[in-house]
Amino acid sequence: MPSSALHVARTGLEAQDARMRVIANNLANVGTTGFKRDRANFATLAYQDARVAGQQSSTETAYATGLNLGTGVGVQSTTRIATQGTLQTTGNSLDLALDGDGYFQVALPGGQLGYTRAGNFTRSSEGQLVTTQGYVVQPPITIPEGATAISISDDGIVSAQIAGQTESNELGQITIASFANPGGLQAAADNFLLETGASGAAQIGIAGEGGRGNIRQGMLEGSNVNIVEELVDMIETQRAYEINSKMISAVDEMLRNANQTL
Repeated sequence: MPSSALHVARTGLEAQDARMRVIANNLANVGTTGFKRDRANFATLAYQDARVAGQQSSTETAYATGLNLGTGVGVQSTTRIATQGTLQTTGNSLDLALDGDGYFQVALPGGQLGYTRAGNFTRSSEGQLVTTQGYVVQPPITIPEGATAISISDDGIVSAQIAGQTESNELGQITIASFANPGGLQAAADNFLLETGASGAAQIGIAGEGGRGNIRQGMLEGSNVNIVEELVDMIETQRAYEINSKMISAVDEMLRNANQTL
């Protein structure tokens, strides 16, 4: 029995360590554009059934309750909390924020598409609308040389005033991706999410339609991390870790007394 208690307490330490890592990542990204905080989800490990409820206790009776011994806890999954962060005005014409659901599409190296809420875009040497890493926003938008007064409407239509011309020119339209299960997207580096079988295929559409958010020019979406909530979770995790540590110390003392006595 004491050795089993040691194992159970060890699983508690590992689970709380994993939760602390999730909290640390949230706090580290409190200033990351478009970041969505994660939450660790716990689940009990398998039970050892010494006696099952309803099992015969005699030829005429059955046990009303069972004897089930738990083997600990584990981190079952992490959930991305998709609540929207605060929209911050930047005044930069190529900074974009999504006011609502959806993701910007970006072509990653190798041809794979990445999806992001971070709209801090810029212009490449070829005039294309790109991320800070140089990845091209999809569908591609090319801003001609000499373009001024770049305007992006709520539904993603990009227009620019060209020197020597009286009317603005439409350069293209930024479309937005949505997913049946956005929680199934795989988190990757550089603020990108990747499509998976759990997320379903990307459904491409116009901003403001089909439940997709509107595009806000000259704004960026901040992280949705709440520092106070994360600090409360951190303290709770720390206390749970300490209790599991004390459990290991208590069981170790029990074993030591048993060895001295026997």
